[in-house]
Amino acid sequence: VFYVTCWVTLFIFVVVGAVLAYATIKFRAKSVADEHAEPPPQSHGNPVIELGLIGASVLALVIIAVPTLEAIWSTYDVPEAEKKNTYEVTATGYQWWFKFEYPGELATLDETGAKAPLVTANELVIPAGRPVRIHLRTVDVIHSFWVPKLAGKVDMIPNRANFLWLKSDQPGYFWGQCAEFCGDSHAVMRFRVVALAEQEFAAWRDQQLRAARTVAPATAGAGGPTASAVALRAFRTNEKGITDRFDRNPLEAWRGKQQPEKNEEAALVAQGRQLFGSKTCSACHAVRGHGAVGVQGPDLTHLGSRTTIAAGLLENNSEQLRRWLRDPESVKPGNKMSKGYRENKVTLNDQEQVALVAYLESLK
Repeated sequence: VFYVTCWVTLFIFVVVGAVLAYATIKFRAKSVADEHAEPPPQSHGNPVIELGLIGASVLALVIIAVPTLEAIWSTYDVPEAEKKNTYEVTATGYQWWFKFEYPGELATLDETGAKAPLVTANELVIPAGRPVRIHLRTVDVIHSFWVPKLAGKVDMIPNRANFLWLKSDQPGYFWGQCAEFCGDSHAVMRFRVVALAEQEFAAWRDQQLRAARTVAPATAGAGGPTASAVALRAFRTNEKGITDRFDRNPLEAWRGKQQPEKNEEAALVAQGRQLFGSKTCSACHAVRGHGAVGVQGPDLTHLGSRTTIAAGLLENNSEQLRRWLRDPESVKPGNKMSKGYRENKVTLNDQEQVALVAYLESLK
């Protein structure tokens, strides 16, 4: 459709431009006498030419409109032949992050075995090679869901159901963005789409359906830097503010995040889990299996397996986690976590930050 429109409009531009250039050169004043000469006899319309130009204009519009309308109609929903293979996800916009719910996948909530649809945040993982219908919702203001390399933007409107569908033909890692101004941190309301081959997607899904893991002393590594040291580490970043490894191959970086951190310290992780409750993090965030059932903020059950935090803004590593915990307002102005800090008088010293980072990184 794009190329049809491009070639038709280019042809019109060339023809009109050529006629204009010819008339300008052919009938220009060539001397002072020409400038002051009487104008030649004027004609007042030619029905054949006028009707011909109208007909040509209508024909050009038809040539553009027919394939455009056909493309709009055919891409509005999943093609009929593929509807039985469609994967369903619900995306909900919040100021300023995205919740992704997988209604067909029942996740374990706690040790009782209770189940509920799988919920994640800010990283949408989908099967490659299958059409995915995304049901779009919002709980506050208008947002717009946009993954430039996979689909056009579609608005998320309060009290109105909307949807789009997309398909990644092969595994990949794609950037998404809210494309409708929605407040202070609209510009940094981002997300990622990770498309995986069928077997890898099934493995990811099975892991996500489990409740949050608990680090036992027996799983703690031996040798190498401790979790405390890692939590205080600084990462070398490029001009984009991310590590070269993540920049070079984000999909491989994502795969690396699926593995438990090395040399986890069970006592430090346990301290972080305790702080997660005492510092009121659990009032807004859910961690299935750890007693945290908040719904106002992103679900953190498997936060450690994501490549980004702060709704796709920061690379998920210990340095950026500490930065976010220390002062979320400086990263994302107007966010509710900053308001929660103020209202509950939450402060975190360096050791508490280290413990919380160790706990959050253990959530794979």
